[in-house]
Amino acid sequence: MTSQFRAVLRPLKAALLVALLLAGASAFSQPAWPTKPVRLIVSYPPGGLADIMARVLQRPLTDALGQPVVIENRGGAAGNVASEAVVRSNDGHSFVVTTSSIESVNPFMFDRMPFDPAKDLVHVALLANSRLFLVTKADLPVNGVKDLIAYARANPGKLTYASAGSGTTPHLAGEMLKQNTGIFATHVPYRGAAPAIQDLLAGQVDISFVPGTALTYTRAGKLKLLAVASKSRAPEAPDTPTVAEEGGGEVLADTLFGMYAPAGTRPDVIERLNHEINKALALPSTKARFAEVGAEPAPVSPAEFKAIVKAEAVRFGAIVKARRITPD
Repeated sequence: MTSQFRAVLRPLKAALLVALLLAGASAFSQPAWPTKPVRLIVSYPPGGLADIMARVLQRPLTDALGQPVVIENRGGAAGNVASEAVVRSNDGHSFVVTTSSIESVNPFMFDRMPFDPAKDLVHVALLANSRLFLVTKADLPVNGVKDLIAYARANPGKLTYASAGSGTTPHLAGEMLKQNTGIFATHVPYRGAAPAIQDLLAGQVDISFVPGTALTYTRAGKLKLLAVASKSRAPEAPDTPTVAEEGGGEVLADTLFGMYAPAGTRPDVIERLNHEINKALALPSTKARFAEVGAEPAPVSPAEFKAIVKAEAVRFGAIVKARRITPD
């Protein structure tokens, strides 16, 4: 090595050493987190799947983080209300638990949003995947998807279908079924799956695509279970065919539940939360409770979460545009 080359390398090495020392100092200077209670704002009312998942994770996260985890429910605007509250919080301790439709559906459905999911939210953790089930009120005179299609055609304009809100996966599933079969049913949006199921039980609406929380009612004979809106049959209802098997075409509307943070949240906070959530998802008690409501834990990295939803946005964006889906 020539003396001239050494002379060039010497200042570069010195600069690198200074940069490493500064980076190390910056890492050590980061304050401990969390320093106060962690707030999870759930974008749907109590009793829905998002709420159940947040409450299942509440205890293990409280134990792991050393601070109370507080849950707050803020439904409305297909998740926009809760997500905007988190975006505006800017306290480093507030996160939103919602469905991935906040970024794979809402930007296509709303002419204007109070925030930009792509810029204002960052992915923390994917919590679970949940299949949707096509059910009817107990006294609707149908016993399968083929019966339902025939009934809708024989009674044009009579059917109503409930959803957890405009742009939610139950809404998209209903529109997929209508598009595939040419039938018509009037959409009745609710602020979450729980109130939609309650009105279905009361006979106020005819059909709905619902999460596994409703299987308790189908087993009790209070609702009729017709099919599952997924690529394959569900382990919790193995004898129930898919919509496609029954002649309703492909209705692929699995619901992804996840946690997001405001843009600008420290990377080490995101990493820690992702790690602790994935640990909690692996607990036998978590798996068992999720299975009861038809949800499958999905422990992935923030980058994997982002990639999964990016692919989902292509599929869901197409149905929103084709069916001209608009907000409530």
